[in-house]
Amino acid sequence: MLSAEHLRVARDGRTVLHEVSLALSAGEVLGVLGPNGAGKSTLLAALSGELRLRAGRVSLQGRELADWPAIERARRLAVLPQNSTLNFAFPVETVVGFGRLPHASGRERDARIVAEALAAADAAHLAGRSYLALSGGERQRVHLARVLAQLWPGSREQVLLLDEPTAMLDPSHQHSILQAVRAFAERGAAVLVVLHELNLAARYCDRLLLLRDGAVQTQGSPDAVLRPDTLREVFGLEVLVQRHPERGHPLIIAR
Repeated sequence: MLSAEHLRVARDGRTVLHEVSLALSAGEVLGVLGPNGAGKSTLLAALSGELRLRAGRVSLQGRELADWPAIERARRLAVLPQNSTLNFAFPVETVVGFGRLPHASGRERDARIVAEALAAADAAHLAGRSYLALSGGERQRVHLARVLAQLWPGSREQVLLLDEPTAMLDPSHQHSILQAVRAFAERGAAVLVVLHELNLAARYCDRLLLLRDGAVQTQGSPDAVLRPDTLREVFGLEVLVQRHPERGHPLIIAR
């Protein structure tokens, strides 16, 4: 699906990503973790083609990302950046409808997809409201609906890149949003999501990639990555790692 080989990215003459490689498969959710400044958002920007690479390559379905025509790439790859800004009082449905611009599927079908994407993002009740009248968390969910609409309903040929989609959300909406992301992956799409909350990553991600100082510290299953010694080394955090009593995934408890 989406792969990166030996990525190096420099900003202001300083290398901020060092030899990062990963492979994202259809139907999986890959979580990217790391402390502030580790390079998580830079990695997502490099994978989306937003940043120029100093070295390495990014491929989508075996074809270099830069070789895809823009409209074809937009039908296969959608990106939710950390900060999505919009300073116009568009109705919520119009904002979500921007995700349908790469498609020529007709107004009726687009309207149905917009409604379904809003429901998936737990934002159906926001329909009809002005975007500028929304809270920060509500705007975040509308933008998630927009990128879901861009790829709706999700398939094995598509990739969704999300940079901290749970930022500004209360605990209930954090879980509902990540449940929607999991459902999207279960329909075949590949999803990469940057997260800060370790327990959310353990609960919703199939694999984790842990960055430190712009390099991959480790990657693997939540069990393999979320280990007390690793978390102490990367985050300076003393933790207990136990099993969730019902779901069995790692449960991180600060000492």
